[in-house]
Amino acid sequence: MQSTQFIGEHLLPGQIGYFLSILSFVASLVATFSFAKAFYAKELVVEASWKKLARTAFVIEAFTVIGSFLVLFYVIYNHLFEYKYVYTHSDNNLPFEYLLACFWEGQEGSFLLWSFWHAVLGLILIKKAKAHEAGVMMVISFAQVMLASMVIGLYVFDFKIGSSPFILLRHEMNWPILSRPDYVQLLKDGTGLNTLLQNYWMVIHPPILFLGFASTIVPFAFAVAGLLKKQQDWVKPAIPWANFSAGILGLGIMMGAAWAYESLTFGGYWAWDPVENASLVPWLTLVAGIHTAMIYNKTGASLKATYLFLGISFLLIVYSTFLTKSGVLGDTSVHAFTDIGMNGQLLFFLFIFVIPFFVLYFVRYKNMPEPVKEDAIDSREFWMLIGSLVLVLSAVVIILKTSTPVFNKIFGTQIAPPEDPEFAHNQVQIFVAIIIGTLTAIGQFLKFKTTPMAYFKKQLIWPLIITAIISTIIFVFVGVAYDDKGAGFLGAIYIAIVASVFAIVGNISYWSVVLKGKLKSASASVGHIGFGLVLAGIFISSANKTTLSYNTTGISPLRVDSTQKKSPVGDPRENLTLFETIETDMGKYNVTYLRDTFDALGKRYFELNFKEKKTGETFKLYPDVLKNNKGMEGFSANPSSKHYIHKDIFVYVTSFQDHTEEDTTRFTPVKIAVGDSIFYSNGYIKLEKVNVNPPGDRPAGVNELRLQLNVVSKEGLKYVAEPGILLEGLNLSSKLDTVKAQNLVLSFNKVIDQEKGILEIGVKESTSLTNLITLKVYEFPWINLLWLGVIVTTIGFMMGAYYRFKK
Repeated sequence: MQSTQFIGEHLLPGQIGYFLSILSFVASLVATFSFAKAFYAKELVVEASWKKLARTAFVIEAFTVIGSFLVLFYVIYNHLFEYKYVYTHSDNNLPFEYLLACFWEGQEGSFLLWSFWHAVLGLILIKKAKAHEAGVMMVISFAQVMLASMVIGLYVFDFKIGSSPFILLRHEMNWPILSRPDYVQLLKDGTGLNTLLQNYWMVIHPPILFLGFASTIVPFAFAVAGLLKKQQDWVKPAIPWANFSAGILGLGIMMGAAWAYESLTFGGYWAWDPVENASLVPWLTLVAGIHTAMIYNKTGASLKATYLFLGISFLLIVYSTFLTKSGVLGDTSVHAFTDIGMNGQLLFFLFIFVIPFFVLYFVRYKNMPEPVKEDAIDSREFWMLIGSLVLVLSAVVIILKTSTPVFNKIFGTQIAPPEDPEFAHNQVQIFVAIIIGTLTAIGQFLKFKTTPMAYFKKQLIWPLIITAIISTIIFVFVGVAYDDKGAGFLGAIYIAIVASVFAIVGNISYWSVVLKGKLKSASASVGHIGFGLVLAGIFISSANKTTLSYNTTGISPLRVDSTQKKSPVGDPRENLTLFETIETDMGKYNVTYLRDTFDALGKRYFELNFKEKKTGETFKLYPDVLKNNKGMEGFSANPSSKHYIHKDIFVYVTSFQDHTEEDTTRFTPVKIAVGDSIFYSNGYIKLEKVNVNPPGDRPAGVNELRLQLNVVSKEGLKYVAEPGILLEGLNLSSKLDTVKAQNLVLSFNKVIDQEKGILEIGVKESTSLTNLITLKVYEFPWINLLWLGVIVTTIGFMMGAYYRFKK
């Protein structure tokens, strides 16, 4: 459909999308009101009538969200750059999978993705929630109202509600070109997808993570309905949903860690980035809520904690949304969105859930039933509660540190972030890991109410012995190489590794000995085994992470500002410079930079050949760089890894120079005699001898004088250069020689004084001899324990959800 004023505009998709956004907002309002009426209805007939209307409204709302999703992808897929969202987030060169990543690069698309998962979960709950349907769906439908308002793009007087992904570029930008009737033909391409997001993990990580975000509303909705009705029968049906949510959210978070590991250049999978923290904190409180809910199911205790922990899990998701989408973390996180003028609406979204929940929670607090008798110290519920409280306290510490920019903005303070943010978190969280690892090992051997000590000790003997043996093997054959933060932190690492092994061994023992290998009751054990593997993978790989790329050439093009607190380059001494085609010593390996290749997106891949000195094994790695877009300078580097069962070799480019341009550097003439030395910028050159007609292939009648020059760098590296002069009749010609690793070109110019043996050579120091790259290489031992642990933990949560849903 074409505009009468503007040629070539495709208005129909945007009109459909905008209509669906309005309909979604209205339908979710109707669903919220109708489910609320059904929830409070006194008569079954009235309740059924309102439920019928509510279900119809929610189904319509779900289909409008799905429709909006499809329309937005249609305009992205067809490169309709007249739409601002398409122009801002895509371009013509992106392959299909990255067009999907364009969808959630922008805030509007991410809100739509979140709403899509709410719609899917809501449709399932309409079928499965039974007696709890009205209360739970009332809360979810109200959340859909808020999410729909984020993408509606309506003006109420001068206040804009939401930001529509279907708005035309000419309605938002005042570029002169956009006033021309044929402007669409002039929009040849969009600004493209952020280079950091051009990775396959960014195609699958956000949908999984947002499913995790969305699913936290289900246990929250059960809790809110329970508070409103003063009924406690919601806990049991909420547990499988909480298990599902924890499994998916944890998987999504660790997919983000895998993306960071493979795409970002901070040399690892977790940097305590504020946005990473904001997603981790709800997971911690959710896991705590699962455990207190299980306590309540068994003993009737910990109901207050269950309400609180499951409630704040969703509220923390909304808070993390504010942190990441308001722009407040723009200066401290590589993941944060920029502010698009919706901060007031984001705050309203936060407070409209936070304030009513806590008011209701404290109003109902006194009426929440709790057993008069205190938990016995030898009972499972006592230590489950302790573990849950430790998880929540851990979450509090993380979120307080993460919220520093918010405090500064609200109170006008100038609290500076710690100089070493990773250690600021690690020095606290390592003790959380020790406590939780130990509790997961011993907790399942305890019984509810009370535990006979003889039984308890008997069950723990063999797990303790096996843990001691495995830990000793790890310390002897793998070791702990990390000693940067003193003896105290080093000791904590040793204890944490033992606790991780204990968690794995203890739960394997419980599953095999006590549960007799039965799967139906094994979900907790499987989840705990996975968690132990995660902890072991973190501590062993991080404590033994080794830098392989120490500079042995003495050449480094890197210049690092000392005031720069975070740099992918880090210490220049840990960055090795390679010259094209020249094999270079790198500790355990000899490495050769072979060549460059380019793909269709313009990514420049550097082909590196690694040869292990001891075994002679060779392998190739292909780190790449892509020119930054979105107004950012320079290049974005993507690492490459060689995966073994027991380690990863991880490499990324920190600097590269293309020296295919013309060399304009001049030779410097220098007098020298046999035995003399002259200096260049990185060492000295010594003339050893002059060879007359040395052995070699020369045409008949040609005489040659060839010099033997020994080049020694400051690092003690030695090279030989042999420039010469060829004499054919009366014709003289110079034969140059190069030492590429030292950027040297040498010539034999002439004999100045034959009797005294004084010669003249030419010395040129040129950076245009060859292409070179500078890279950083790490070795991560046993990092696959981490990824295996993530998979096993997720399986454990899913098993728990499946068997409880089945019941």
